[in-house]
Amino acid sequence: MAVNAKKVAVYVVVVFALYVIITDPAKAADYVQIGFQGISDAARALGDFATWVANGGK
Repeated sequence: MAVNAKKVAVYVVVVFALYVIITDPAKAADYVQIGFQGISDAARALGDFATWVANGGK
């Protein structure tokens, strides 16, 4: 049952993504840019934390 729910959820997300890309490519590009910016910010925060730990928490 859980596998079928997962397949349906993935299908819904893919259909929604295709709908957004087809109907408004500029907005889709904005969404991708926001996503990559979030990933970049998270990676930077992890790097800052690792540097802080490596410096003995100072």
